[in-house]
Amino acid sequence: MSSADQTPAASPELRADIRRLGDLLGETLVRQEGQELLDLVERVRALTRTDGEAAAELLGDTGLETAAKLVRAFSTYFHLANVTEQVHRAHEMRDRRAAEGGLLARTADRLKDADPEHLRATVNNLNVRPVFTAHPTEAARRSVLNKLRRIAALLETPVIEADRRRQDLRLAENIDLIWQTDELRVVRPEPTDEARNAIYYLDELHANAVGDVLEDLAAELQRVGVEIPAGTRPLTFGTWIGGDRDGNPNVTPKVTWDVLILQHEHGITDALELVDQLRGLLSNSIRYTGATDELLASLQADLELLPEISPRYKRLNAEEPYRLKATCIRQKLVNTRERLATGRPHRPGCDYLGTSELVSDLALIQDSLRRHKGGIVADGRMDRTIRTLSAFGLQLATMDVREHADAHHHTLGQLFDRLGEESWRYADMPRDYRQKLLAKELRSRRPLAPT
Repeated sequence: MSSADQTPAASPELRADIRRLGDLLGETLVRQEGQELLDLVERVRALTRTDGEAAAELLGDTGLETAAKLVRAFSTYFHLANVTEQVHRAHEMRDRRAAEGGLLARTADRLKDADPEHLRATVNNLNVRPVFTAHPTEAARRSVLNKLRRIAALLETPVIEADRRRQDLRLAENIDLIWQTDELRVVRPEPTDEARNAIYYLDELHANAVGDVLEDLAAELQRVGVEIPAGTRPLTFGTWIGGDRDGNPNVTPKVTWDVLILQHEHGITDALELVDQLRGLLSNSIRYTGATDELLASLQADLELLPEISPRYKRLNAEEPYRLKATCIRQKLVNTRERLATGRPHRPGCDYLGTSELVSDLALIQDSLRRHKGGIVADGRMDRTIRTLSAFGLQLATMDVREHADAHHHTLGQLFDRLGEESWRYADMPRDYRQKLLAKELRSRRPLAPT
């Protein structure tokens, strides 16, 4: 099952890979449903190119069960073709970056003659914030997405002819599993299900892409004489999923809370992955490099407040303060995850109340490295880790809570009518008057609500 030859703009390599997956899908259809379905698929595909009326007549005479399988066959084919095109597009983009430089590099070249002060001010206020929504057309389940990702990884792996049989077997396994997986759930997804779908992408971005982008951004700006100040967040993420109550009665306060907890669970797990990488890297011995008094004092305080740290780590890493500090950071993250799961109160020094405390701990390591012969690590891996965690926070994305305007008007009406400062009820005010009143109240320092 392949129509790669009908894609004239595609490269020969892309057409070959699409044809390869199409053939494997055809074998899947025969294995799973019989030769009759593959014959029907090929006949429909041929007729749609040569005789539309005959194709419509054939489809009209097809039973519902067979028609459903026909739709699934073409849907699966397009999934496979799309993932193949994405793999080849990524190759083309890498080749283009190698030849011409990446988009950030080309942009930096255009900025090198810009006014330095204006450029610095712009960078200081730079904040790009993509927002995730539960889009109704994004219906693919994570089970299908994971299998497509494995297919992409196989296509990206160069293979010699001797290993091609094994790779084809792995591809065929995943195509069989996609065919046997119901792409659409029988029950309507709940907000937490939609949140998990968004978190799937956020986790993927957290692992590599965002760190690469932020590292490249810092390097290209540095090339034109501009530093990204510490503490700035040029890239962050937002989400409406779990907080969009505008016309959706299923999004209750409990749902919002559950989604926030879910985001934190994943955000902390992703942070733990980065901190574990640091623990593996930071083997610096204090006998060879030294450490700042601030780092050593912070480490001592951590060890006193964190009895969970194994005596074995204290003994083995006694002369490796950077690694031991990273171990303490890890324990605080674990404690934070447990605190959120159980609802127990925050314990200062034992868990993190927010991302800023985590970043402050990492900054102590970074500063000490810079001052003790570790500048390349401080400005490399440490800076990448800090900027990545600053972009995502412990919650992955900031949730925007959206509510229907009527609910806002009702609440504000109760607050303003209670004050009795206006000559008419809030609900009776013209829109322009209401806007002026709200603007005035926003400028005021008093609390509008009694609590």
